[in-house]
Amino acid sequence: MNLDTIKSIYFVGAGGIGMSALVRYFLSKGKFVAGYDRTATELTDALIAEGAHINYEDDVNAIPMECKNINSTLVVLTPAVPHEHSELTYFRENGFEIQKRAQVLGTITHNSKGLCVAGTHGKTTTSTMIAHLFNQSHVGCNAFLGGISKNSGTNLLVSQSSPYTVIEADEFDRSFHWLTPYMSVITSADPDHLDIYGTEEAYIESFEHYTTLIQPGGALLIRKGIALQPKVNNNVKVYSYSKEEGDFYAENIRIGNGEIIIDFVGPNIRINDIVLGVPISINIENGVAAMAIAHLNGVSNEEIKSGMETFKGVDRRFDFKIKTDQLVFLSDYAHHPAEIRQSISSIRELYPTKKISVLFQPHLYTRTRDFYQEFADSLSLADEVMLVDIYPAREQPIEGVNSELIYNNLRKGIEKSLFKKEDILNKLQNKPLDVLVVLGAGDIDSSISSITNELEKRIK
Repeated sequence: MNLDTIKSIYFVGAGGIGMSALVRYFLSKGKFVAGYDRTATELTDALIAEGAHINYEDDVNAIPMECKNINSTLVVLTPAVPHEHSELTYFRENGFEIQKRAQVLGTITHNSKGLCVAGTHGKTTTSTMIAHLFNQSHVGCNAFLGGISKNSGTNLLVSQSSPYTVIEADEFDRSFHWLTPYMSVITSADPDHLDIYGTEEAYIESFEHYTTLIQPGGALLIRKGIALQPKVNNNVKVYSYSKEEGDFYAENIRIGNGEIIIDFVGPNIRINDIVLGVPISINIENGVAAMAIAHLNGVSNEEIKSGMETFKGVDRRFDFKIKTDQLVFLSDYAHHPAEIRQSISSIRELYPTKKISVLFQPHLYTRTRDFYQEFADSLSLADEVMLVDIYPAREQPIEGVNSELIYNNLRKGIEKSLFKKEDILNKLQNKPLDVLVVLGAGDIDSSISSITNELEKRIK
């Protein structure tokens, strides 16, 4: 594939957060960009406003003529789209160049210095933090992110001069094997996507293979305690990091009055009194990784310090919608048991005396089947758990697998309920709430705006 000769790109699944960054990239290059997505969202509306042509019906006739020239059209697909999708079938049967999102991302970033963040969880916040540190410094960067940065309002950054590209390296479907990192962070390797990998061992092996792709002269920054053995090339430096130990770590951690202040320590570097712009305890560790990558690539101490203080976070990552003495409402993308445990624990740390209510939409039948007990254990850290039906994404139902599996395994005595997503507002209407958090990676985010409006009426 020669991107210079491609004139049109058609995205089958244009509205996904990873796909939309590529949509924006090709729009920035002056290409004709079109695509399909199942439903209209704020993100697809934004893409259309930026110049993309998006349809919501699986209809070959909806494909623009500009995307029907086999010699000048590239088709990009997401694994969430079923194999029998009629538009995809049309492109396949007519011999079009069809590539996965990760392949295209690998091609685009092959000649840049890729700063990649991999891990079961933490990669979106950490990669967005890195991108912000670089973008507000003299170094600059390009970035393909898995969330919308609140600082830039987008998941794509384009620089005409910086050699660096920040990339969220997704392990699903072994996507990150298409990348050639210059440096990489690995935040975590808790088993996930067992529908793809089959076993925990295969999942870990996939990360180990990923470490072989780091370019000589580069570096791997791995969180201390992760159960994998890096297999890096010669001349690749390996550093450890964590919240309070490793080659890079935080010291003199001060939490209080709604603030977190730390000292950042590493080989030949110390930066005192760094204020975290998003004062959540997990961001201490994410921040250590981000600051280490920035330091290793020439971002100055002063730029690191100001960048951490001005970091505003990522949409749907500890995303506070209402924050008053009377009521707190936030949304978080957590959809793996380890993420949920960390999310609820961080909220409990902020609000130790308040009742914490969680509204959770499980994501995928296979993940629920494989981890329903772990989900129940993590959710049981809350005072109240409300469950809605599983969001299937790309999957067909599995007999006997539903949200009730989690519901039945919640700890005894916890306040709990189970209902359909369309009943959320009715169920919340007269419910006493102190702190409400909505968790999940499915389409439950489409309810956030209406929940916010309902709760704001209550405050008034």
